[in-house]
Amino acid sequence: MTQTPQDVLIVVDVQNDFCPGGQLAVASGDAVIVPIQRIAQHFQHIVLTQDSHPVGHSSFASSHPGKQPYEQIELPYGPQTLWPDHCVQGTRGAEFHPKLNLSQAELILRKGFRREIDSYSAFFENDRTTPTGLLGYLKERKLNRVFLAGLAYDYCVAYSALDAKRFNLPTFVIRDACRAIDLKGSVATIEAEFADAGVKLIESAELLG
Repeated sequence: MTQTPQDVLIVVDVQNDFCPGGQLAVASGDAVIVPIQRIAQHFQHIVLTQDSHPVGHSSFASSHPGKQPYEQIELPYGPQTLWPDHCVQGTRGAEFHPKLNLSQAELILRKGFRREIDSYSAFFENDRTTPTGLLGYLKERKLNRVFLAGLAYDYCVAYSALDAKRFNLPTFVIRDACRAIDLKGSVATIEAEFADAGVKLIESAELLG
C-alpha cells in the first residue's frame, strides 16, 4: 500500500498506564511500539492521542462508592464502563511510554480531561456530540486518509476508527500495531462494527512494501 501526503497516522494512547506495570495495563501493550516505530517512517503526518484525566474523573470506579472496576453504570450521556484510576494528569502513568519515539509527530491531542465525561475516540467525547477538534485539524491540513494504531484496539482505537468513517474518511486499523482489552467479548463486537462501517483491517507489513 502506497502512502500519500494526505495520509495521517494516528497513534492512540501508547502511555505507561496502558502498558505492562500500568494502572490499566493492556496485555502486551508495549508490543505495539516496534511496529508503530517501523511504520511511522512511512508517514509524513503523525498525530498522537493522550488520555489525560483529572483526579476523581467520572470514569474511575473510585469515584463511585461501592462500584468496582469494569462494572458499567449510567451517566447523563449514557452507559459508562468504570475503570481503575489511570492516566491521571501529572503522573508517570499519563506519560507516553519512554520507548515511543515519535518526535516528528505534528499534534498531541489530549482527551478525557473533562471530569464529568470520558473520551475514548480521538474525534468525540463519549456523549458522541462534543468534538475534540481533530476533524477540523485534519480538514484544514487536507489529511483525508486515516491509519490507526495503539491502545486499546477495542476501545479508543476502535471508537476513533468508527468516527473517522462517520466522516467518510477512508480508515485503516493496523491490527498488529494494536493490542486489545477484550472485555466481555468487546473484540468480536467491535470487529463486527468495523465490517458494517467499512473500516479496513490491515497488517503493518502491507505499509512497508
